[in-house]
Amino acid sequence: MSKAFLNETAHRPWPMPSSPWIMGMQWRDLLFAHWPLPVAALRDLIPRDLEIDTFEGEAWVGVVPLTMANVHARCLPKMRDFPELNLRTYVRYRDKPGVWFFSLDAHSPFAVWSARTFFHLPYFKARMSCEAMGDSFNYHSDRYHQGAALARFTARYRPTGDVSLSQPDTLEQFLTERYCLYTVDPNQRIRCGEIHHLPWPLQPAEIEIETNTLATASGFELPDCAPHCLYARELDVVAWFARTVLS
Repeated sequence: MSKAFLNETAHRPWPMPSSPWIMGMQWRDLLFAHWPLPVAALRDLIPRDLEIDTFEGEAWVGVVPLTMANVHARCLPKMRDFPELNLRTYVRYRDKPGVWFFSLDAHSPFAVWSARTFFHLPYFKARMSCEAMGDSFNYHSDRYHQGAALARFTARYRPTGDVSLSQPDTLEQFLTERYCLYTVDPNQRIRCGEIHHLPWPLQPAEIEIETNTLATASGFELPDCAPHCLYARELDVVAWFARTVLS
């Protein structure tokens, strides 16, 4: 993975951290599948000090399957590629927008341990596969993490159009152009983890969902409607350790 993209920062809403990044990775064959929800449906599941971010008055929840590739700590060897699946929404802290993860399932016990230990993220062990079939991807995840609610996701997705970048003040930009995440550590302190990448190369997409119990496992229900779908072939990313913003 070339790090030349680290020099391209004009698109960012705020400067990159001055400290060295700690993790590098590629996100491949990623799908954003999003549903609108009332803020009230999520409010009790997210710390009160984080404002739920909305687009035209609605909160949005995303199911995001992908393959994690070339994952490595700075100056260390790369891990083997593995599927990952996250359930997320969007929040703000003091007007700084970011991502809140309800769950992240991964087909790598070491990645789960590392992310839970060093980044305080709600990662769970799962049996997973992502199989390419022409321009489509057959994706399956079955969580088995001890002490966690069981969750299953089985779907087929594919891109349906040309690549483009999101435009300012659009739903596509709201859902994808996020440069930090928020989480809570074991002492209930809110932490912010910065990331950096180029603008998302997005394609319209479609999905056929066979099973999806991710939201139910996290304590809420998704609406019974087709999701808004976007696909991205590949994106290089670096990340920093999360820092405490509220204790």
